[in-house]
Amino acid sequence: MKQNNEIQADLASTGYIADKSLVMAIKMMNILKRPLLLEGDAGVGKTHLAKSIAKANNSELLRLQCYEGLDSASAIYEWNYQKQLLSAKLLEDSELDTKEKQDHIFSEEFLLKRPLLKAIQSTEQSVLLIDEIDRADEEFEAFLLEVLSDYEISIPELGTLKAKSIPIVILTSNGTRELSDALRRRCLFHYLDYPDETTEIRILQSHIKEIDINLASQIVRFVQKIRLEDIEKKPGIAETIDWAGVLLGLEISDLKQDSEQLYQTLCCLLKTKADRSQYPVEIVEKFVGKVA
Repeated sequence: MKQNNEIQADLASTGYIADKSLVMAIKMMNILKRPLLLEGDAGVGKTHLAKSIAKANNSELLRLQCYEGLDSASAIYEWNYQKQLLSAKLLEDSELDTKEKQDHIFSEEFLLKRPLLKAIQSTEQSVLLIDEIDRADEEFEAFLLEVLSDYEISIPELGTLKAKSIPIVILTSNGTRELSDALRRRCLFHYLDYPDETTEIRILQSHIKEIDINLASQIVRFVQKIRLEDIEKKPGIAETIDWAGVLLGLEISDLKQDSEQLYQTLCCLLKTKADRSQYPVEIVEKFVGKVA
């Protein structure tokens, strides 16, 4: 079992800077073999954590993107009907009896495995990311609980398929609806907030090696100040990184260098018309004066 500092270092090697509380949550997840439920605003790094864990462990990442109306066929499996029909046609003149033909047509050869089934059928431990579970229906959430309780899936034609390995399971939620108590009981929980200034600077430096520390500090302070404002869509960590990359590409080494050009780059941070309208050049200049 890896120590906390080893987990932290492994994640850092992938560009993910995790604080002590998150590292402890990951370690407890590994000890208990329980799913980890991550909640927080969009853009704080929930999905990226699952990708980083997979990369750090050299594991396959299996992603189930949730949405309203998601059903078991999309999440677990479905039969390849076209291939089954073709096979049935070819078997019409064979010497096999009816049961043998059915057993062949409903064998794993014709099974299209979706993320949940792939995760428990993998011989090597995979990372299963169930992204934005709050967007799925409550019925699917209840069904998911059954799978995560025993890590086995029943297929009428094949019987019960038990897990060959227990996957690392990460669920994310943006809080668009309240999740059931049953799901929360089944999972460990961690609320992922926006990073503090020091941590976000480290994140920026880990993704853009060549950035100057003074410019990185200005960028992070500017973004964090915008997050405190009453806007519709707060810029996430990915937006901070994108903006920094644009500024470097434009050879801007100081936010006070060119207010007009800086204003034009805010499309990296402000993603709605209403938010953009709140920040004319004059306001941007004031923000820059306070963070530079």
